Amino acid sequence: MSDSNLDLHGRLVHVARFPRLRALAWSGHHLYASRGYQLLRATIQAPSAGVTWKPVAMFRPALRRRVSVINSLTARLFRDGFHALAVLPSGGLIAAVPGAIVALRPGETEFRSTHTILRGTRPLHITAVPGGPIYWGEYFDNPARDETHIYASIDAGLTWSIAYTFPKGAIRHIHNIIHDPWEDCLWVLTGDYGDECRILRATCDFSRVEAVLQGQQQARAVAAIPTEDGLYFASDTPLEPNYIYRLDREESLLQVVPISSSSIYGCHVRSRVFFSTMVEPSEVNRDRHVRVYGGHGGSAQDWHLLLAWQKDRWPMGLFQYGNAFMPDGSNATQFLALTTVAVQSDDMVTSLYSVDS
Repeated sequence: MSDSNLDLHGRLVHVARFPRLRALAWSGHHLYASRGYQLLRATIQAPSAGVTWKPVAMFRPALRRRVSVINSLTARLFRDGFHALAVLPSGGLIAAVPGAIVALRPGETEFRSTHTILRGTRPLHITAVPGGPIYWGEYFDNPARDETHIYASIDAGLTWSIAYTFPKGAIRHIHNIIHDPWEDCLWVLTGDYGDECRILRATCDFSRVEAVLQGQQQARAVAAIPTEDGLYFASDTPLEPNYIYRLDREESLLQVVPISSSSIYGCHVRSRVFFSTMVEPSEVNRDRHVRVYGGHGGSAQDWHLLLAWQKDRWPMGLFQYGNAFMPDGSNATQFLALTTVAVQSDDMVTSLYSVDS
């Protein structure tokens, strides 16, 4: 639970708490979560009546990771476990683990590695276009600003090829790729400085890519949620105050509401959009709390600070920034799922909240 009850307007009701689980992705009424390198699934309908988590599959990492994942602190130190998941219409699954993209065929119970990641350790997200390819973008330090690739698979993640390349000097890395069902397009988010900060619209086959926003820290984003009235995104900058924005369908940009720190996770539940902030130390981001904001529309009065957790005592550089992970995918329920990490009392705890729309 959060360290204080801030939900005065948002009508969130805490209904369930699952220690040692990380929520990864929704698929309708199914929520996928991981415990280390084991993947589980639950059907979320009436959590007050109980939630049963059933094993789906597992990934067999190197021996040292099988050891480090056992302890919560070493798991945080080595960034163990699943970090992204995409659920395919076939029932297949594509996931990111440290150093690899892994795939699970329908009916199987063990993920197989299908791509070794040579730059960085993992992408931040994996995106499956309905009826189309699966994409992920390279996320690595890239001090030389080498060319950076978006990879695609057309065979359920069994093989990968380069779908698009940002030339040398263009960007640092790729934060996210999001499918927009209203425009049937992709939104590509990149960073981190100057013209490297971009929000781009691409066709689903990357035959056309155009910059919609570029060249400022407020275009530095990781979390973006398409809705019928536009694209909501939260900025992710340690250099300036952060905000939630709405880019409407006519490409008019509106700064909606300030937030307390950088944001890299967001989700959509019914008619409402949610973003979480992380505890990332900088001259601007001084807040020591992970916070969750929720709302809808372009008016600041329609957005509220809902939840907060205080950062725990472990050093951030080694044991991760405080954060609230929000699962990807399509959520058909009335419940907000999130996983808090590196916070007091609720480290690696998945919580469910009922959302009154």
